[in-house]
Amino acid sequence: MAEHVIALDQGTTSTRAIVFDAGGRIVASAQREHEQIFPRAGRVEHDANEIWTNSVWVLETALAEAGLSVAQIAALGITNQRETAIVWDRRTGRPVHNAIVWQDTRTQPAIDRLAGEHADYDRFADETGLPLAAYFSASKIAWILDNVTGARADAEAGHLLFGTPDTWLVWNLTGGSRHVTDVTNASRTLLMDLRRLEWSDAMLEVFRIPRAMLPEIVSSSEVVGEVSAVAQLRGIPIAGILGDQQAATFGQAAFGEGESKNTYGTGNFLLVGTGERIVRSPHGLISTVGYRIDGEPAQYAVEGSIAVTGSLVQWLRDNLGLFAESNDVGRLAESVPDNGGAYFVPAFSGLFAPYWRPDARGALVGLTRFVNRGHIARAALEATAFQTLDVIDAVVADTGRSLEELRVDGGMTRNGLLMQFQADILGIPVVRPEVIETTALGAAYAAGLATGVWKTLDELRAHWREGERWEPRMPGDERDRRIRMWRKAVRRSFDWVDDDARILMGTTG
Repeated sequence: MAEHVIALDQGTTSTRAIVFDAGGRIVASAQREHEQIFPRAGRVEHDANEIWTNSVWVLETALAEAGLSVAQIAALGITNQRETAIVWDRRTGRPVHNAIVWQDTRTQPAIDRLAGEHADYDRFADETGLPLAAYFSASKIAWILDNVTGARADAEAGHLLFGTPDTWLVWNLTGGSRHVTDVTNASRTLLMDLRRLEWSDAMLEVFRIPRAMLPEIVSSSEVVGEVSAVAQLRGIPIAGILGDQQAATFGQAAFGEGESKNTYGTGNFLLVGTGERIVRSPHGLISTVGYRIDGEPAQYAVEGSIAVTGSLVQWLRDNLGLFAESNDVGRLAESVPDNGGAYFVPAFSGLFAPYWRPDARGALVGLTRFVNRGHIARAALEATAFQTLDVIDAVVADTGRSLEELRVDGGMTRNGLLMQFQADILGIPVVRPEVIETTALGAAYAAGLATGVWKTLDELRAHWREGERWEPRMPGDERDRRIRMWRKAVRRSFDWVDDDARILMGTTG
């Protein structure tokens, strides 16, 4: 029997393929970045064709590096950036517009109109689990239909298809024979009934989206088709699909109620399982599907979504030229003993959880002539830890139960300075697993469960191994002072987006 699984991890800035063995260990991997397209302020796009081309390359490269044949691969699992909207023509297979990325805020005026004069951004939360926000897919689809010539007519004629990147990849991998998404990705569109796990006719009407555009909703762990369009992988079952943050939770073996993880990537995302119960948060968290194994009830979670963490480091690299490589941020931050009084609130797309303030914008405050490049780098890293604190405080307020430790994963957890500061500012241990690529691992686990590589969740729990631990060591009074300064900085970022700012950004429509 084949005992290896390949995971395709299609993220916001790059696409990776990782081959795992039956012990959950990495055998081989390949990665390739794709272009970040910024047509104007507030707009973020990707070339969906580039994502597909990169996906083929990393899959073929990882398989070759592993030295394995197709017969030795039991399944392919897919995980992806969520909420990002791709619309393509089923007749040609070509996108009608660039993918509109989850960070994009062009649809905020439309969202504000839906919220109405009373700013009721929670008007659909009972059905969808989500606040009204430009973050989610629905308003992005509607924008494409309303702004691409002929798109609405083609959609109503049944010619156009929508999908988040998982759907786009499965459709291409299967030669256009399967148009599907899993429950976790569907739960991030603002179009799915969270209880029934079906597309909501009421929400489709609100956003004027034809049902024929939407993919079939499937479980996170089930065989949905097989690869036909990539010769080197032909015949491999596609057996797992999870949105990236749910996949990371799955990879951390946080399957049960009360179990959690925090992923440090382009943004930060804290998920806490709530079992078969849908929990409504009064403190700024959202309700979402955690995962669903074929034939079993869906497992739910609450999530704290932070828009900008790792992408802030990328911004310092690409837009300001503070360093040549992202990894250099740690060395620059370590060149100073503290932040020099500077606090960085990276509200580039507004603030997500727990604030949900689309009117906020990025702010670097507390500047004096003393502040240098090192202080700014340190403030950027600390912003990640402070935003995580805000989300964890919301979790504690919702559950009435403090976290004993924080399990972390993702690329930024390689930065020891950040992880130590995170432990200090939370006042609890921070624990990183041996395998930090838990997003890809979660997709592999889901696919392997569906194809018999692994039999039970308990078997997967046994694979989790602690890699490194950071204990808090900052004095309590110093911790409290820094938190007060951070929250003062956050308040300074509010109320920036007004009519003048919208004209500048070209989002008045």
